[in-house]
Amino acid sequence: MKIKELRDMSSEHLALVLKDARDKLFRLRLQARMERLDSPSELRKNKQIIARVLTLQKERELAARKKEGKV
Repeated sequence: MKIKELRDMSSEHLALVLKDARDKLFRLRLQARMERLDSPSELRKNKQIIARVLTLQKERELAARKKEGKV
């Protein structure tokens, strides 16, 4: 998922994407321990999605604080 796609999403949708990515990463890590992964690059891709979503959420939080004048 590209950052542009994520920026266009609402906060609620971002939270769902984050939850799905974390669940998928958990399942991939379990699979990696138990057996071989079909595509080990999926672990990295999910970590990147999680990092991007968390970054966007933090940016939005800081923008909201700045708008309120708390920063």
